[in-house]
This record gives sequence, structure tokens and C-alpha cells, in this order.
Amino acid sequence: MTFNIPSLFFLFFIVNLFSCSTLNNKQNNNEPLRIAFYNVENLFDTVDDPLTHDEDFTPAGRQKWTPERYRTKLQHLGQVIGGMHYPALLGLCEVENKTVLEDLCNDTGLAGHGYKFVHFDSPDFRGIDVALLYQKKRFKVLGTETVRIPFPDEIVPEMPGYTSRDLLVVEGILNKKTKVHLIVAHFPSRRGGLEKSEPKRLHVAGFLRKKIDEIMTQEPDSRIIVMGDFNDEPANKSITEILRAQPVGNVNANANAKSNANANAKSNANGELFNCFSEYDKEGKGSYNYRGNWNMLDQIMLSGQFFQANSRLHFQSATIFREDYMMYKNKKYGATPSRTYGGPNYYGGYSDHLPVFIELGKL
Repeated sequence: MTFNIPSLFFLFFIVNLFSCSTLNNKQNNNEPLRIAFYNVENLFDTVDDPLTHDEDFTPAGRQKWTPERYRTKLQHLGQVIGGMHYPALLGLCEVENKTVLEDLCNDTGLAGHGYKFVHFDSPDFRGIDVALLYQKKRFKVLGTETVRIPFPDEIVPEMPGYTSRDLLVVEGILNKKTKVHLIVAHFPSRRGGLEKSEPKRLHVAGFLRKKIDEIMTQEPDSRIIVMGDFNDEPANKSITEILRAQPVGNVNANANAKSNANANAKSNANGELFNCFSEYDKEGKGSYNYRGNWNMLDQIMLSGQFFQANSRLHFQSATIFREDYMMYKNKKYGATPSRTYGGPNYYGGYSDHLPVFIELGKL
């Protein structure tokens, strides 16, 4: 059999193309798994829901929330999520309903990236909830539930009948191999002052801790991911004492940090969590800027199994995602997240919070 020169060139081209494709696929499969959380600041549709106090976010309401402003908001959020390279899992808070999630997944840059979502309506009086977006090719949902949190009047005496967001609990399989439990939370705000509002967050943290203990009792080797806007920082009581979340040691997961974490994570029996964003807090960095001060309110915590030397998915790094286009230069306070609203004033920004993400490496 003989080949002429064009035939040989064509054969070489096909073999080379196949080899490059195989190599690229292998490299993609070995990329770290990115898991993110984002407080998207009041993602409402424009329709008045008679069951909630959302009338401000309507065209005739206080915020003059028009379809044009809503579409701009969606496109901005899609830009940020794309900037994070479309995380496999993305927890969200301050979303109104399934409609806004469908629009975010289908009418922005997320379209074509295979996103689905888990969402339930909660009793929050404004109608804002938490949700989980996931790429269906990288995560299979096995089960979902919410944890309702009743508030006795003695905890919020000034607001009888006070309600807050449910906890969202999702069980599933990551990358077709690793079973995980995810919990998405949005703790009560600091409205009224840090100390005065703290009992509400301690109360919610107690319910979250109870759910974590329940999962660990049923599955001692469970891999748990807790994410949310906690309206408390890593050193606050709700995080350190109630949730028992310890610092990872170094957000870059250097050898010493991994060694320390391994020493503490040989078993999930004691139920500690490891806070991936404690170091940022110590450095004065954060996801939310209040009058020039950065607060590390948005956090992701992991159970000890993610730090085991033999873990199929192990913690690698943690990042506060920040790009220039997401920031506004305040004359008094410097660079702050470019928000959509400040009171009734429309600024047309992205969110008053920065998103956070972690990366899990594969062995």
C-alpha cells in the first residue's frame, strides 16, 4: 500500500487532532471543581405577589422596578457567574421565586451551560429565598428538603410573628462519584445593630447545627458543604460556638494548612466544620463593605472529609471573586461592590455583595 503526500498530510492532521482533543478532555476532567455562593441583592421579578411584601419591586413601586431594570440585573449577574467560569454548584440568596431563577438560567450567559436549580418558597415576609444552581452534567440531585425555623416571641419581642428564610438541604452526587450534602443558608440581617440582632442568628445557627448533626449521625463519613450569607463573620459566636466552624488555616491550602486540617479531620465524629474564609477575615478582607469596613459575611464551610489525605475531592483554595467592573469607587469609602439600589436610588450595579467560591481538587 502506498500513500501520496496529500494523503499522508491528511492522516497526520486527523491523528494530531484526535490526540489534542483527547488531551484537552483529560485536562478538563482533571480541573478543580468550583463551588460558589452569591448574595445577588434583591433579585425580584416585576409582578406583585399578593402573599408577600414585594410591592416595592414593581414598576409602580418605590424602587420603580421596570422590566428593563430587571433584564439589566439578570445580564449583570450572568456576567459575574460567567466570570467565575460557571461553577458546578452555585448557592444563591435573595431570589424571589422560580421565575427569576428560570430567567437567570435561560436568558443570560448561563444559557447553554446546562444549569438546573433547586428552590422552595420560604416564609420570609418580603418573599426572598435561597436556592441552589447546579450543572446537571456534574451534579445529580438525590434528595431535597427545607428546614423551617420558628421564632419564639421572646427572641424577637419587637416583631411578634417574625419569620426568616428556610435552610435549603440538597443531597447529591458530584462528578458521578462523590456523595455530598449541601446546605444553603441566609441568616437574619444585622438590622437594629449587631448585638441586638445577634439572638436571631444564634437561633438559626442552632437549627443549622442540628441538621448537620443529624446528617453526620446517619452517615458518619458524610461530606457536607455549608454555604451562605451568615450576616456574621468567621469569628462571631454563631459561627465559632454554635456551628463549631474552625479556620482551615490558610485559604491557599498550603502543606502546613492541609497537615493541620488532616490532624483534626481524621474523623467526622466530633462534627467540626472548617471555614474556608477565616483567613480573609483576619486580613481585613470581606465580601460586603459597610461604610468602608469589609465584612466577611459570605462563607463556605466544609466537613472534615474534604481534608482527608485519601479524599476523592479535597479542599484546594478559597477566593473572594472581585473584578473592576463589579466595583464602584466611593469618594468616602473607596472601592465598594457596585450595588443595584441604595435605598430608593437606582444605581444599576450588580450586587451589594461579592461572590465567594472554593475549589475542590481531584485525586
